[in-house]
Amino acid sequence: MSISRTRNFSIIAHIDHGKTTLSDRLLEFTQTITVRQQQDQLLDSMDLERERGITIKAHPVCMNYKAKDGQMYKLNLLDTPGHVDFSYEVSRSLAACEGALLLVDASQGVEAQTVANLNLAMQQKLHVVPIINKIDLPSADVEKVKRQLEDILQLSSDEAVPASAKMGIGIEDILEAIVAFIPAPTDPGDGYLRASVFDSIFDPYRGVVSYVRVMSGTIVRGQKVRLMASGNDSEIKDLGTFRPKMVPCEKLEAGDVGYIIANVKTTADVKIGDTLTESRKPAPEALPGFKEIHPLVFSGIYPVSTDDFEALKLAVGKLQINDAAFTFMAESSAALGFGFRCGFLGLLHMEIVQERLRREFDMDVISTYPSVIYDVRKTDGTVLKVDNPTFLPPQAEIDEIREPIVKVNVMIPNENIGDIMQLVMDKRGVVNNTETLDDRRVLLHTVLPLNEILVDFNDKLKSMTRGYGSMEYEHAGTQAAELVKMDILIASEPVDAFSCIVHRSKAESRGRQLCAKLKEVIPQQLFVVAIQAAIGGKVIARESISAMRKDVTAKCYGGDISRKRKLLDKQKEGKKKMKAIGRVNIPQEAFIEVLKNN
Repeated sequence: MSISRTRNFSIIAHIDHGKTTLSDRLLEFTQTITVRQQQDQLLDSMDLERERGITIKAHPVCMNYKAKDGQMYKLNLLDTPGHVDFSYEVSRSLAACEGALLLVDASQGVEAQTVANLNLAMQQKLHVVPIINKIDLPSADVEKVKRQLEDILQLSSDEAVPASAKMGIGIEDILEAIVAFIPAPTDPGDGYLRASVFDSIFDPYRGVVSYVRVMSGTIVRGQKVRLMASGNDSEIKDLGTFRPKMVPCEKLEAGDVGYIIANVKTTADVKIGDTLTESRKPAPEALPGFKEIHPLVFSGIYPVSTDDFEALKLAVGKLQINDAAFTFMAESSAALGFGFRCGFLGLLHMEIVQERLRREFDMDVISTYPSVIYDVRKTDGTVLKVDNPTFLPPQAEIDEIREPIVKVNVMIPNENIGDIMQLVMDKRGVVNNTETLDDRRVLLHTVLPLNEILVDFNDKLKSMTRGYGSMEYEHAGTQAAELVKMDILIASEPVDAFSCIVHRSKAESRGRQLCAKLKEVIPQQLFVVAIQAAIGGKVIARESISAMRKDVTAKCYGGDISRKRKLLDKQKEGKKKMKAIGRVNIPQEAFIEVLKNN
């Protein structure tokens, strides 16, 4: 089909605004799938995606559509993940398109991620067609959303298409808008092969399947190709398009979106955003926008039973083949035995990896408190990257610690502004400015340390705003902070599993919290056990577990007091000796309980 009748587009939206449902309706209307193949969330193939209603892995699809002008058009939809953790993948998918459909819920209006995803599309200079979805809902207010499109997003509401993906209203209007407003791809015509790799998956039988958008040139079977960032050469074994299953074809030309299978064994060799070119006649420069993906959140993953370490090693290895952004390296803990230090793109990514380990590999795992990478400058001028409190140098050797920070845009109802500003300040953040969006909502532009939003920030935001608040964040470099390593001592022995890096202002409250929790879960011994939180040599919090007391005078009935005194003194000596040589055995359950509590 002629390149002038090809349209490449993505659908971008805030979570739960109906992106996947609209994809299903477009596939049905263009008869890309038969009635027999129809099912909800067709492009979401993982059980986890279906249950949570989120897209984790992008899935492209090619549709043929006969427009009202009588011409047949080829429409390539590049589905994108919805969550902020995967924003780099979203930007690469958008770079492979010429236009985007921006979906806005008619009852909820513009949300935080709507703004973030629109900014990504604008950076790629895409033509954006607004779609006002869910107009069938009783609470839908189309006119208000049109005003928001113009006031907040600076988009023309004249192009906005009212629709309901669930009820199938306005689907043909959306397809006509794609044909009319989204420009056709252009081919520079210089004869060089350039294709952008926007995703890849691992097939156990055929190796790595790369999803590509051909910018110029042609790809055919048997062709020798090169990935420009990694420099790896390989031969094309198979290629084709998605309808929505993989359908082999003879060649992929400029403007086409499809898959290629070359002799590549792991997804780590195929980097997202890389440029594919011919080995014999490589393109003079790569396509712009490629960057290496680096993990931002780290956590230790350990098997509950130490006998399962080998099985866990096999499971994380298989997961990494399919997910190049997930990294791991072996580590050991005195408390939890052997496990892995794993790196993730964000908290959702971490949650998904742990859930997949439980479901797909039947692994029962414990994860330690998530941490970020700190830049530590020592007094001798050397700079270390520390993601584990164990590797932090002694306080006397540290000149400065820098922690990663994020810009967080928080969209909330007007009445919650005071509570949320207080929450941001409690998390050591600052509110740069506030923006009034309409008569009901405001947008807060804030800067927070990444470490502070890792665990419960989003949960507190949702509960304070009764579910109406939304947030999105982007990384904004590092800043110096007064961070210290807090050790937990049990009977004067430090326990590395409970060590953490905290801000000095929060160390005392966090220490009290941990000590109180440990007092609940560590069993009584025959002597008094001190649980202490310490920074360097200074103890900042303490709890004591009282000794188990045996009544040694129970056998004395009547008689002289000196007999009882003698027995009590003997017991006292024994306890003193035991305290000097005794060890506290911390049961595995105590570690699991405290790590869960974190």
